[in-house]
Amino acid sequence: MQIGKGLITQEKKLMRILVASLCSLALVSVHGAQKQEDKSKQKKQTQTAQHASQATRHPTGSGAARNAPKASYQGQNTRAARVASATHDRQKGKKNETSIAANHEQKGQRAQISNADQTEKGKKNQTRAERQTAKAGNERQTAKARNARQIKEAGKPNHAKTATVADQNAVKGKVAKNKPLKTEHFNLANQPNTAKAPPVKFQQGRRIAGSQNWQGQQYSVFRNYKSEWHDQNWWHNHYRNNIVFVFGAPYYWNAGYWFPAWGYYPNAYYAWDGPIYAYNRLPPDQIVANVQTTLQQQGYYHGEVDGLIGPLTRGAIADYQRNHGLYMTSTIDQPTLQSLGMA
Repeated sequence: MQIGKGLITQEKKLMRILVASLCSLALVSVHGAQKQEDKSKQKKQTQTAQHASQATRHPTGSGAARNAPKASYQGQNTRAARVASATHDRQKGKKNETSIAANHEQKGQRAQISNADQTEKGKKNQTRAERQTAKAGNERQTAKARNARQIKEAGKPNHAKTATVADQNAVKGKVAKNKPLKTEHFNLANQPNTAKAPPVKFQQGRRIAGSQNWQGQQYSVFRNYKSEWHDQNWWHNHYRNNIVFVFGAPYYWNAGYWFPAWGYYPNAYYAWDGPIYAYNRLPPDQIVANVQTTLQQQGYYHGEVDGLIGPLTRGAIADYQRNHGLYMTSTIDQPTLQSLGMA
């Protein structure tokens, strides 16, 4: 019986130990579960904080924003739209201000250019007026000097009067057009001075250089002229009484001009191969002498009055023609004689 009681007692002790062990294991398990739960909560809190931080840094387009609530997403889009709209409005306003400023600047530059043009025009007008004033002053001084010279030279020989008349004719110019000059007859040498007026050579069919550019009926005789060589019979048959001899050379008259009759005398002397206007039907040498005298009086011709239309005379005629707006024919034509007041 005692052995049986002892076994029962040991079993009870073992049961108590087993129960105590089980309780201890249960407590340990519960404590471990709590710790694990606490760690899980801390981890979740940490992740939540990280998500919130990412959402703050990337309000749109990030993964956190896609996981955010719809209300927050719509609010963010609304704010972004407002910011974009405000930015667009500011940029548009800046563009408008820039455009307005540019337009004002361009208008200001145009106004400055216009003012500069007006200033330049004013300067040109002022310069022109100054030149005209200076010219008028020079003319007055020149006239006073001439008057003083005329008074001073009143008692001198006739050559001083001739110089005074030449100066007056050079100044008056246009007055001679309305008052034809009196024709003079000059006693000329029988033989030409070939040193000052060398003979020209005949060229069959020669035309006046540049005459194709001389417009008007008065210059048609120059445009149509060409040198021709014929014997005496031909010239007599065609022009008969319209032939004169100057320095032994024959000239024929046609359409108001004198021309050299090439071939009439094969060795005839001509200082010029071309037309010479038949002023008052004078022979060519007397026409040339009158023109030389008139050009002397106006300061263009400085050679001898010899009745030869040589290089010096042709140069003086060309200078006069150029200064008076005439074609430079370098010979005696109708417009030049009219300008000189001789026709």
